[in-house]
Amino acid sequence: MERTVPRRIGDEIQLYMRTYYSLLRSSHPFDIETLEESHMAMNSSLHVNAGELDPDMSAFLYAALRLPYCILDVKRVWIGQTERSFVQAGYEDIAEWERVYAPGRRRRMQFDGKSTLVAFIASRSDIDDLVPILVAFQMEWNKLHMLLQDSVAQDWLLERAGQQDQLSEQESTYLATALHVSVPDLRRLEIVWQGHLIDTLLKVSQYRKDMSVGLISGSLSDYRRATASWWSELCKVVAEDGIDPEDRPVYFVSSNTHSIVNLITGYARRHETGLVEYIENYNYESLLAEYQDIQRYGHKSLENFLYYVLGKYLQDDAANALERVREAEHSVGIYRVPNKHGFQIEAQIIDMGKLNPVWLDPRLRPAEDASGLGISGLGASDALIINIDYPLGMAGFEILSRISERVAQLLGVYVMGKAATLNGRVGDVMIPNVVHDEHSQNTYLFDNCFSADDVKRYMTYGNTLDNQKAVTALGTFLQNQTYMSVFYREGYTDIEMESGPYLSAIYEAFRPKRHPNDEIVNMYQVPFDIGFLHYASDTPMKHGQNLGAINLAYMGVEPTYATAIAILRRIFSKEIARLSQNMPTMAV
Repeated sequence: MERTVPRRIGDEIQLYMRTYYSLLRSSHPFDIETLEESHMAMNSSLHVNAGELDPDMSAFLYAALRLPYCILDVKRVWIGQTERSFVQAGYEDIAEWERVYAPGRRRRMQFDGKSTLVAFIASRSDIDDLVPILVAFQMEWNKLHMLLQDSVAQDWLLERAGQQDQLSEQESTYLATALHVSVPDLRRLEIVWQGHLIDTLLKVSQYRKDMSVGLISGSLSDYRRATASWWSELCKVVAEDGIDPEDRPVYFVSSNTHSIVNLITGYARRHETGLVEYIENYNYESLLAEYQDIQRYGHKSLENFLYYVLGKYLQDDAANALERVREAEHSVGIYRVPNKHGFQIEAQIIDMGKLNPVWLDPRLRPAEDASGLGISGLGASDALIINIDYPLGMAGFEILSRISERVAQLLGVYVMGKAATLNGRVGDVMIPNVVHDEHSQNTYLFDNCFSADDVKRYMTYGNTLDNQKAVTALGTFLQNQTYMSVFYREGYTDIEMESGPYLSAIYEAFRPKRHPNDEIVNMYQVPFDIGFLHYASDTPMKHGQNLGAINLAYMGVEPTYATAIAILRRIFSKEIARLSQNMPTMAV
């Protein structure tokens, strides 16, 4: 159905995007400072105080969490898709560069140890994400630099050079006043820089940030080539265990690298005693109090708590514990495939026929079907679950398109992820059945296989809202109050970044042509399951309420596992039904 719709993206956002895409066409990197004026003009909801002299710590924290710590020394950033493109550009030793990581983005980045950072991208959405982050980081760095030109503040920092201990209340109050920020914001910055706050601020005081950024290659064919390489590497790795994803029925899941696996292996539940001893030995008093509270009142999920503690345990004792966890995963048919040579999107291949019913989280047991085939019947399954780690934006389209082209049979597509809510609270779960995609300008109407009942039973505090309308935005910074108000007036309450591209890929998986543009698209006839579950991590209509200002941490455990449980229960139920249909009829 064709239609005429008003443009959703404001002129200021369009100008900003046109500016950096035109600059990236140059064969030479351009100065990030060139973008600062148009960045301020778009009035991003993530960078509300971009034009103010005082630092916008919410934006700075958001950017700092999504860049590696070496960004302090970086002067030039190169963006590209494959190692080959960097080698052809003259960086022949790129494979030997240090691999660096950002807490809030799973993007492959490598640092030459001096001043050059390279970022591997999976789609143009990575450009729309990374460029504004670099601009925001540089702008806020330079504000802090100006404030630290005061000789008294510099002397105060020099006296404490090398200090790694947490700041005292008096020190925090003084430094927050000097930087024109609140004490809570300073404390959050202290957490982000992990014991290096003083030394990092000394660096900030010494020089202005003046980075440049350039794009190596960047054609559509390069994105597809990178995705093909990713899939080829995945198939090659699991072939060593006798698995051919192209010859098996597949349930596709887009989530994270921990929740699905934790629910299936039951490792945390079997090692409850050891995990409790760990939080006692490491003096995690708040976690110990939470455990005792759960034991006393039983009003929260013990399993969810143990999954959270296991995550911290693996961070603190990774060398020994990780190997044991991986052995447990492998024993029940879970194969992790880290992407070593392309963009950094990890995949997990789960062989459903090898699952151990005894180890499964108790909440995963669906009722037996009419044939009497229950969870133990999955032992006869030949299906795989392919779980990939949150691709950003259009990367979801590239990956799902590749998988749907290559696998024998696609049985379902299930997507869980973070989103901004315009009418709810952090921790709420939203279940859309309408998605407006800013990439294609399509509005997709579809039958979401999940309802509120599938999730709410596993939620204690947050709301579960089904029949919602979602918007797939182009980037986190590429939104402003006007943009969100337009959609809110039209009943859209869920803003995220992957649903539209996934639905475009689903359209091409069951229709004989490319997905349309600027249409209302009916997806009710798709011959396999479609399920989208979003949990709220941002409330952008409230100033400062974004991922830089609020750390989900333990608060995010409940919606994460409630949605993961709903997905696995749906997959298990569908697979049990499929197996029962294929069972031979017993002779009477």
